[in-house]
Amino acid sequence: MLTALTRAVSPTLGSCELTYLPRQEINIARAVEQHDRYKKCLADLGVRVISLPAEAMMPDAVFVEDPVVVVDEIAVITRMGAESRRKEAVSLAEALSAFRPLRYLREPATLEGGDVLRVGSTVFVGLSPRTNEAGVSQLAAELEPFGYRVRPVPVRKCLHLKTACSYVGEETLLVNREWVDTAPLDGWKLIDVAEDEPWGANALRIGETVLMPTSSPHTEAILRRAGLRVYALDLSELQKAEGSVTCMSILFESGPPNSPSAR
Repeated sequence: MLTALTRAVSPTLGSCELTYLPRQEINIARAVEQHDRYKKCLADLGVRVISLPAEAMMPDAVFVEDPVVVVDEIAVITRMGAESRRKEAVSLAEALSAFRPLRYLREPATLEGGDVLRVGSTVFVGLSPRTNEAGVSQLAAELEPFGYRVRPVPVRKCLHLKTACSYVGEETLLVNREWVDTAPLDGWKLIDVAEDEPWGANALRIGETVLMPTSSPHTEAILRRAGLRVYALDLSELQKAEGSVTCMSILFESGPPNSPSAR
């Protein structure tokens, strides 16, 4: 069963890490409502949602994707590029230990889950402000024995690979070519974001549906014209914290915790 591990919005989200966006006031109550609708959407699409409580002293903790990388066989606890966020991994590791054996990246590696885009046995990893070559190398050492092929992808002018590139199904990637080197993506069908929506490349494929923010209507129209089923969510408050649809859940296939299929 497809499972999503999520975490409630921190009341201190307004003090989040920011790299590319100016700081704006975040309406926490509205952010909570938007996050609740995000979780409901996942559930409506048949995903089992596990929600961890908020971490009041960890502003960015709602963005659960960054501290871990989960594949079918193991969960890799990353060493985040944002040092202030590294404590977020503790409770996530505890929750994931019921479903996967754990592995850990080590210094000097830095890697964040937002830089990891898995499509089948191919794992694209962004070389970004948050992920370095040692992080890519250590992740490859953990994943390649299970048959995964790790492919580094240079990223520029944005936070993570999945800010600039995401999988929308049908062997197709949604990309902003200004922010990602597309040479490592050779062989895949590419759909370009609308020119006036540089932040529009972050999308999440669940079954036959592509989730994306309402803030990119022109890119949404491009995907619909390509024959894709799209569902748009208002994530405006969470986007002020440089969040979007992929970073607020850890998706993995699993049976009940501690069952053979969970391992």
